[in-house]
Amino acid sequence: MYNAGFWIRLGAAILDGLIIGLPLAVIAGALTGNFDSNDPFVNVLSSLYSIFLPVFWSGRTIGKRICGIRIRKYDTHESPGIGVMLLRVVVAGIVYGITLGIGIIVSIIMVAVREDKRAIHDFIAGTEVVWD
Repeated sequence: MYNAGFWIRLGAAILDGLIIGLPLAVIAGALTGNFDSNDPFVNVLSSLYSIFLPVFWSGRTIGKRICGIRIRKYDTHESPGIGVMLLRVVVAGIVYGITLGIGIIVSIIMVAVREDKRAIHDFIAGTEVVWD
């Protein structure tokens, strides 16, 4: 299998945002009256989606499935478990926050130029994103 590059990964993330994130934000806004783009309720539900769906759906989110890519463990090529996804989403999110977004820019460059197309969150969690 070949590693998925930046553009297809970005496409999958955009699809996840449109298919899951946007409706979730509208529903949460309608329920709470808070249409703020940084609503904690929406952030928590989006994070849970990013953590749990790949665990139960063989490394795929809806966007990744549409794009034909998936997350897998780098060393064993198995689907990620809950611990791996917690590292990938939560710990990497903390790292990206602490670096004030610089880590995200570094990750984009890594995916663009590295032969294995792995970003910082892939190294933290021991994962890779591959064509399915």
